Amino acid sequence: MKKVLAVASGGGHWIQLLRLRPSFEHHKVQFITTNKEFQKDVQNKLTAVTDANKWEKLKLVKMFAEVLLVVIRFRPDVIITTGAAPGFAAIFWGKFLGCKTIWIDSIANAGELSESGKRAKKYADVWLTQWKHLETSNGPKFVGSVI
Repeated sequence: MKKVLAVASGGGHWIQLLRLRPSFEHHKVQFITTNKEFQKDVQNKLTAVTDANKWEKLKLVKMFAEVLLVVIRFRPDVIITTGAAPGFAAIFWGKFLGCKTIWIDSIANAGELSESGKRAKKYADVWLTQWKHLETSNGPKFVGSVI
């Protein structure tokens, strides 16, 4: 049994992450998201972190620290995320701590990869897009979409 840290911000990112639950249901799972009300969606432990973006530098630093604490305490084998900022923070820290990291760029990013998705390349062991036309030989790879 692996320890899986599943991370997503709200909205479509969260919905897509929930649709992936069958792939890690036989593992010990903990969730990180930006809204504590999402606990109603899962049976597993959920930690809500500060909702932040690149324009809110202090909140972003706080959120990165909150995610680091969860990663250190939970010590996941695998981190999987559908984005955005908390997912990037999780794979950033996870990579340094020896976790396997999986980034799945949001299906909403049909024209180009998200900004977080572009940055994820450096830290993701598995880097995926949900749009075939965004796949390149250097990544991200397309293996389907989370519908």
